[in-house]
Amino acid sequence: MRIAFSGSHRVGKSTLVEQVGEALPGYLTVDEPYHLLEEEGYPFSETPSVQDFEAQLERSLVELEDGDGDVLFDRCPADLLAYLLAHEDAAAFEPGEWMPRARAAMRTLDLVVFVPIEERDRIAAAAHEDGDYRRAVHEKLEEILPEFATEVLTVRGDVAARVAQVLRWIGARP
Repeated sequence: MRIAFSGSHRVGKSTLVEQVGEALPGYLTVDEPYHLLEEEGYPFSETPSVQDFEAQLERSLVELEDGDGDVLFDRCPADLLAYLLAHEDAAAFEPGEWMPRARAAMRTLDLVVFVPIEERDRIAAAAHEDGDYRRAVHEKLEEILPEFATEVLTVRGDVAARVAQVLRWIGARP
């Protein structure tokens, strides 16, 4: 089963991937594209640019296109599209060039676990973070995920509750 975890920044998505990975030891866990590129020496801008998000989108697409088996992905192409569409320089982004490939890659997933911003935020954002941008990415994800994903599971609650929701969904599948 191939599962991607999606959500804006500072929602507990990576923690959830880690905890689900511990509960499913047979699954491979793929880190988010930002961290994969950073490990390879990609020179990110201090404030991520459209080009930085496009590089992450490309890496996300490659990760989805290059494998099968039981995998947990921290982020998916829809995440990076949401960041690009909500970016202050979104006019410089050409979504039409990316959409066919993004749709095809997203169809390789059995499930997208959406981790929303909850009414009472579970993770405090740092003072320097742009809360409006975070919210805009969240709203874009709510808008585009249904277009891209066959199955979307929105999880709520603390980490244990979220893990239980994912495991319950997996257990309900033949």
